[in-house]
Amino acid sequence: MFTDLFTYSAAEWDAIRLSLKVALLCTLFVLPVAVGIGWLLARKKFFGKAFVEGFLHLPLVLPPVTVGYILLVFFGRNGWLGAFFYEHFGWQIAFSFPAAVIAAIVVSFPLVTRSIRLSIELVDKHYEEAARTLGASNTRVFFSVTLPLALPGVISGAILAFARSLGEFGATISFAGNIAGETQTLPLAIFSSMQVPGQESSTMRLVVVSIILSLIAMIGAEYLNRKILNRKT
Repeated sequence: MFTDLFTYSAAEWDAIRLSLKVALLCTLFVLPVAVGIGWLLARKKFFGKAFVEGFLHLPLVLPPVTVGYILLVFFGRNGWLGAFFYEHFGWQIAFSFPAAVIAAIVVSFPLVTRSIRLSIELVDKHYEEAARTLGASNTRVFFSVTLPLALPGVISGAILAFARSLGEFGATISFAGNIAGETQTLPLAIFSSMQVPGQESSTMRLVVVSIILSLIAMIGAEYLNRKILNRKT
């Protein structure tokens, strides 16, 4: 029984690799957009800002299945965007690997944006103003002053996106389905294994991997958050 905990089947390795691939792609796609939106919310005032903030944070409070259904409405073959992509490019987004990535992006985006926004807000504006008085453009100020000082928060946000993607279940199963080898990520594989009698060892193996990966990511995020707080004090 003990040795069974270290003997992974090909299907289990597929689920682990797929989860890591989804989480990595999600992080790469989310991070640049979240940096831009986080800076906008931290540094700019505009009409409707409260509405924009509320809309961006909706995935945090909506049931994940609801998020998946909304994505299905937009990106399904007969959906508003899904029909366009299918008719013009032959792409079926729903119930495919890209759908798993999109679901992870949507649910993790608010966490990343919030982390980056708070980090940018902690950057002393006087440093930015000093750079401008020396002739630096707004773009140069952002890349040479704001972003380096907010980097711990950006890295923390990236880790949060990675960890949240690893644990995503509701939106994924609603929008991407539970297709082995294509959309069956680690949480979905655990769910499927739980439904089969006699698969306790398989379930436990996947749970252990899920805990280890998530714990590593969260410890890293907490460490970087503490660095931000120490810098403030």
